[in-house]
Amino acid sequence: MRRFFYNIVLLLVPCSYCSSVTADEEQVSFHREILPILRANCIACHKPSKSKGGLDLTTHGSLLQGGNDGLAINAGNALGSRLREVISGEEPEMPKDGEPLTPQEIDLICRWITQGAIADAPVNTGSKRPTEPSTYRSLPAVHSLSFSPDGILLAVPGRHEIILHHADGSGVVSRLTGDSPRLESVAFSQDGTLIVASGGAVSEFGEVQIWDTAKRELLRSIKASNDAFYGVSISPDNRQVAVGCADKIARVFNIADGLEIMRCDNHLDWVFGSAFTNDGLRLATVSRDKAAKLIDIASGLLIDDINQSRDPLICLTRHPIDNVIATGGTEGKIRLFKMEPRNGRLAEGDNKEESFIREFEHMASPIQAIAFSPDGAAIVCGALNGEIRIFKTENGQRIAQIQANHGPIFALAFTADGKQIAAGGYDGHIRLYEATRGEMVKEFDSVPVRRE
Repeated sequence: MRRFFYNIVLLLVPCSYCSSVTADEEQVSFHREILPILRANCIACHKPSKSKGGLDLTTHGSLLQGGNDGLAINAGNALGSRLREVISGEEPEMPKDGEPLTPQEIDLICRWITQGAIADAPVNTGSKRPTEPSTYRSLPAVHSLSFSPDGILLAVPGRHEIILHHADGSGVVSRLTGDSPRLESVAFSQDGTLIVASGGAVSEFGEVQIWDTAKRELLRSIKASNDAFYGVSISPDNRQVAVGCADKIARVFNIADGLEIMRCDNHLDWVFGSAFTNDGLRLATVSRDKAAKLIDIASGLLIDDINQSRDPLICLTRHPIDNVIATGGTEGKIRLFKMEPRNGRLAEGDNKEESFIREFEHMASPIQAIAFSPDGAAIVCGALNGEIRIFKTENGQRIAQIQANHGPIFALAFTADGKQIAAGGYDGHIRLYEATRGEMVKEFDSVPVRRE
């Protein structure tokens, strides 16, 4: 009875957020203004895998389709729209278990509906690629490192570019300039013919770049979302590329045409890492929501949760041969898991970690980066306190410990022969360490700096 009375009142009393809205005001952007509100407050319960009330709010099209209670949007009429009804009032019906939307957020939604609930372009596709490579007067932090399989090149993200160094740190080979002001991750394909990178511009677009290694040519730039992409990975057959995103969604794109072929919205926070299985049919992801997940690429549906929720996960690396991943996070422990589905989904009380292999000794600081050696026999991790440890994969025995005072470590990679490890982080330097004793071999700048 109370809900019936409340709905009647809403119909009779003008909405304070809608009464002053006019259709000729500056157009509200769905992708830049409305969708971020829905993602932050609503999509956890209204997405393809969990569409409460039959309502999916992940896209403009699904929002307009409505749910079990009919249309959520009456384009041009905010007062007559079910969405406005459930988010406003002294005791709003939605979000169900979260904080009510602010008056400013409700105002934006009402203005957008009044203006026709239009879907604008999802991203700014205009090129931001500079005509000349960046000039550096100081060293930027190093967020990712990748050695080419032939042992010749080391790829390092810079500002609007990927910088290719000689693998031994003796100099810069080439500078690959692109749109993204900041690249978060870079990787070579297994055969070394492609370089893939992910990044973007915060609140504007996420980008995946695919480069021809030999020709140093950009084959494709894929832009999507309105926030940066993280944790790029490429399928074993070089046909697909996967990324995580700050919008909580994991995506897979076709390299040939740039089309998005999979998106999974089962994570509840930023997705930082991705890894394909050997057959390219499944994808493992990790997120700040503490979850590692196994996803079916063909359908975009969750197969299994891989781990028990413990700590926010920051990094993920895949074993070079086996379908095994290593995760690292704020707790300071590496954990190994098989990339295999269980026989059926979990029931209450089931073992959530049947795929668990082992964990390694505790670090005194959050783990920011991890990497396997080319043969998978060793694994290295770097922490927020600047410490680096190298372990045997098979039993977790520590091989070496590097305690350097250079600031947080954000990126690690083994050389192609597995004899050295490159480390980069907050101070912008790259350091090569001997992989069995941890002794530093060389130190060099991540980018060419103009010093005056």
